[in-house]
Amino acid sequence: MVEVHLWSGLRSLAGGCEVVSVEARDTGEMLRALVRAHPELQAPIDAGVSVAIDGRVIASGLTEPIPDGAEVYLMQRLRGG
Repeated sequence: MVEVHLWSGLRSLAGGCEVVSVEARDTGEMLRALVRAHPELQAPIDAGVSVAIDGRVIASGLTEPIPDGAEVYLMQRLRGG
């Protein structure tokens, strides 16, 4: 089970939850599980989000493994400039 911390802008789309628990082994499974649990999250996820695992922003797409006990945050998309 992965506990995903949601940025404040997403919480209203997830029933006001700050943390959502889902079954997932990697970032792609996590995003799909979040949408299954809270379909309202589909549009912002499709628009682009950033995922941080244990303080590291993941740039490798949807296949990054999520270790047991990892701290996971779903955030607004981070863009370089």
